[in-house]
Amino acid sequence: MMLLSPMVWLHAGEQEDAEKAASALAYDQEAEGYNIRAEVVTKTLEAKLGKATRMQLYKGNEYCFCVAVPKGSGVHITGAVLDLEGKPAGEILPVLDGWGFVLFYKPKKTGMYMIAVHQTDQGKRKEVPVSMATGYK
Repeated sequence: MMLLSPMVWLHAGEQEDAEKAASALAYDQEAEGYNIRAEVVTKTLEAKLGKATRMQLYKGNEYCFCVAVPKGSGVHITGAVLDLEGKPAGEILPVLDGWGFVLFYKPKKTGMYMIAVHQTDQGKRKEVPVSMATGYK
């Protein structure tokens, strides 16, 4: 049996915290009529480099993207949907403490869009897990 180093355990705990935070944001949107997809996507968000997730969006649907880092990390994040021309779009509802946001977007055309997330200068800058839950109605 192999033992994991404390750093691996710490990162696993942070990933779980990010996923729980994103799920909590999604739970609130489910009450607003959004169908939340079962899977929560988690990636690593670097201090100086943002993260973008490519996603197929359909005209006629309204989408919500619930994005969070671990609440206790001290990292603040923001984001946008990049439309078909690569321009930032969407309505963002940030969490007061900066650890997450809900991004709303209704595409005018069906196509591949990017959901971009990056750290802001208001919080600590460090590598952290970032999780996203997606919903639509």
